[in-house]
Amino acid sequence: MAIRVTEAKKGMVIRFEGDLYQITRYDHLTPGNLRAIHHLNLKNLKNGRQKEVRMKTSDQLDLVFLDSRESQYLFKDSLGYTFMDNTTFDQFVLSAEVIGDAMLYITENSNCTVVFCEGEALTVQLPAMVELVIVQTEEAVRGDTVSSVQKPAKCNTGLEIKVPAHIKQGERVRISTETGEFMGRA
Repeated sequence: MAIRVTEAKKGMVIRFEGDLYQITRYDHLTPGNLRAIHHLNLKNLKNGRQKEVRMKTSDQLDLVFLDSRESQYLFKDSLGYTFMDNTTFDQFVLSAEVIGDAMLYITENSNCTVVFCEGEALTVQLPAMVELVIVQTEEAVRGDTVSSVQKPAKCNTGLEIKVPAHIKQGERVRISTETGEFMGRA
């Protein structure tokens, strides 16, 4: 289905130059009394490469409809990250280049949503918040409780975040997947 560039939004998936791309950034610029320019930052869903494109208002984009399925993350090996569809029990592999930093929020045997296009697994959709366990952090220094002191902490997936001084090793915490920030105890 073709749409105009002016209808594009961040997060949409389009077919551009024969490949599938996700719009990661969209800017509409009107420099002075010239015609409008549309800047699109695109991420290739096959190999993870970024591309910046300038388009005119009259240009069309080929919108792609996606299918999302609940899946379980099983393990990582030399091929990539292996997932299993919860309804058909089919297993499929996503490469590290495609997934990127999303795996810092997913633990083994946890459920997540995997996006498919034409029967091929493309990427993982993260929930707004995840619960992870703190595996390494410093002990709080006595007297630092008056102000909102933040200390570094490492989660069970390898994600490094800043947490308040009262958080201890072994605690479950909630983390925003959009910003990567501490939201509270679980």
